[in-house]
Amino acid sequence: MYAVIETGGKQYRVQEGDTVFVEKLNGEAGDKITLDKVLLIAGDEDLKVGKPYLEGAAVEAEVVEQGKAKKIIVFKYKSKKDYRKKQGHRQPYTKLKISNING
Repeated sequence: MYAVIETGGKQYRVQEGDTVFVEKLNGEAGDKITLDKVLLIAGDEDLKVGKPYLEGAAVEAEVVEQGKAKKIIVFKYKSKKDYRKKQGHRQPYTKLKISNING
């Protein structure tokens, strides 16, 4: 059984036991989170599709860790104008372990 959920403006295909990296959510390591924006649930023989979300469906997950991704360099410049700007950015994320799919 798998589900397609939406969080942080992105969609993820998850199964029980999966570990996913999503945009930062509130919560400490060990907290339980319920994700209720479920777009689709597929079982062995049945398929439920929401319009846009399924009513009463939810995915339960546990926060494994809060972290930051690797640093990327943002470099802007204009040729022949002596303009250079260098910035670094680390995107925060939440690592989730999917524990249960209800639907």
